[in-house]
Amino acid sequence: MNGIKVIGEIPLNGEVKIQGSKNAALPMMAAALLNKGETILKGCPKIADVFAMEKILNRLGVKSHWEGHTLFLNTAQITGNQVDRVLGKGMRCSVVLLGSLLGSCGEARVPYPGGCVIGRRPVDLHLAALKALGAEIWEEEDFLCARAHRLSGGSYHFPKSSVGATQNAILAAVGAEGVTVLTGCSKEPEVFWLCRFLRQAGAEIEGTGSERLVITGGKPLHDVVFTVPADRIAAGTYVCACAITRGSCVLHNAPTEEMGALLSTYEKIGGQYTGNSGKLVLSGQNAKKPIPYLQTAVYPGFPTDLQSILMAVLAVAEGESCMEERIFEDRFKAAPQLRKMGADIAVCENCASIHGGVLWGTEVFAQELRGGAALVLAGLAARGETCVRNRHFIERGYEDLCGDLTRLGAKIFKD
Repeated sequence: MNGIKVIGEIPLNGEVKIQGSKNAALPMMAAALLNKGETILKGCPKIADVFAMEKILNRLGVKSHWEGHTLFLNTAQITGNQVDRVLGKGMRCSVVLLGSLLGSCGEARVPYPGGCVIGRRPVDLHLAALKALGAEIWEEEDFLCARAHRLSGGSYHFPKSSVGATQNAILAAVGAEGVTVLTGCSKEPEVFWLCRFLRQAGAEIEGTGSERLVITGGKPLHDVVFTVPADRIAAGTYVCACAITRGSCVLHNAPTEEMGALLSTYEKIGGQYTGNSGKLVLSGQNAKKPIPYLQTAVYPGFPTDLQSILMAVLAVAEGESCMEERIFEDRFKAAPQLRKMGADIAVCENCASIHGGVLWGTEVFAQELRGGAALVLAGLAARGETCVRNRHFIERGYEDLCGDLTRLGAKIFKD
């Protein structure tokens, strides 16, 4: 039935280990194309998007296999440079293959992610950065095509922060001859981890973690073994699950150093925590205060991926909250579904006003990954039974959401 059933009003109490990061693993998999050998990713999450990227790489000639949560990729014999149309359109991150294929093969054909149309689209910064390195770019049907007889080092300034565009430029620069200087780079942790991964494979990158990266490219990479970092968004989801149920939870392998904005917000709503060495102990019994104003922002600000999830928490707070979405348009898709559960949410352009109250179990429909997780959390707090349809959206980013919440004491089942 592709659904998740949740029995609400049960405070969570238990321990769970946080999975590897989806948003870190996917660009590392793309980066493997630059290494004409073996890439081993430990702690890789077994989620739909990772499996889709693996299939894309397989179609390009990459051999792969799994041993537990360790993914082995052998890129010794790349046989193509065109990303499968159906697989590529199904996942946003496939666009980073543009940079890695350019860097490794000198040519790439990638379908527009999600079938984006020409015009004002999020890939503009990607293309501008690649052009600065000497790439020729054109459109062919619904494919984005790029070619460079020889990529050469250059310089590019990102006019606005973009995780994917920064990653694409880094991948292309590693394969380019000479020195590339990138400024205005995204400082999100996933960019930092990609640089760490590439450096461990032999790439020369200076400025890791800053807005200015200097990359000396054209040098062959070598085999690499790397551990995928913990997923800060999955960890944040479980922090919010603890809050919305007024529970007590322990999260192992939690990247607390990357969760400052969320944990600060958790304290503001009345939650308490202690954390060290990857262990996060949460007490959410009093996590019921509203947030007068919160806005999403680039790292280290509050992550947009947790906005709808926090909205569910604030829907049962004692008072009025206001959230402003500053990163993406149309990021309040969960609001109408939460209203079906009784949430008092008013959306005007990029702002949402939330009056806390009681939620009631009903049938709701996930329309995207994080909004789907928000509906599951709402079900944890609602009176009665909630059924969240379109489970496949949630499985794009959560390895075992139902299993993890069950380990924390929830009554939740796949339908």
